[in-house]
Amino acid sequence: MTGLTGKTVLVTGASSGIGAAVAVRFASEGARVAINHRGPSELNDARKVLAETGGRGFLIQADIAREAEVQAMIATAVAEFGRLDILINNAGIQIPSPSHLIDMEDFDRVLNVNLRGTFVCCREAIRHFLSRPGGGVIVNNTSVHQIIPKPDYLPYAVSKSGLEGLTKTLALEYADRGIRVNSVGPGATVTPINSAWTGNPAARQIVESHIPMARAAEASEIAAVFAFLASDEASYITGQTVFACGGITLYPEFRTNWSS
Repeated sequence: MTGLTGKTVLVTGASSGIGAAVAVRFASEGARVAINHRGPSELNDARKVLAETGGRGFLIQADIAREAEVQAMIATAVAEFGRLDILINNAGIQIPSPSHLIDMEDFDRVLNVNLRGTFVCCREAIRHFLSRPGGGVIVNNTSVHQIIPKPDYLPYAVSKSGLEGLTKTLALEYADRGIRVNSVGPGATVTPINSAWTGNPAARQIVESHIPMARAAEASEIAAVFAFLASDEASYITGQTVFACGGITLYPEFRTNWSS
């Protein structure tokens, strides 16, 4: 991708899954990458990701649900790199429950990570971008459930819907100051968060039967979209969500004309 060589990038939730693939992809494009992991339990995985990048960066421990830790994380990235050019907001969680049984602690935890945490990361990055010339780029990891309901995962769906508003509002507010803000909306992807079906052939077949392209995505395919949106090749794109979903957002139930 044009314009990524030598850039500095912070990827949240980068110890596994899409975040890990994004970190590796940016490193392959010549960027230096700060790999965020939430705590000690993820440290070994984060070290493996750093090794896959060829050591083009460093590790940062921070729980993005905690404002002070986010502030320290951004400050550390700026201090280590000298500046931060690109923020990738990837960290996210989901907790299943029928909506009428949701515990408020779980509801708050999902929104604090997925939405509030992403906002704090954006705020701190934008403060840095505005402090020096050159602007900056933010790409958020949302989901097809930004626009598609997800029963039994209400807090997750709410958080991802909120990210659409966050992305568009920040993009509009800072467009004239050289700051671009976009999102990637993955569909079903082979990652640890989806282990309930990725490791079960029968369950995976059911999942993939609902996807027009008839297969789940590899994390590397999603990472490519992040790299594009952060690159100079997307220099005139802001406030958009690119759905990398194999056609899930095309209303696949209408592949046959049952309604006509």
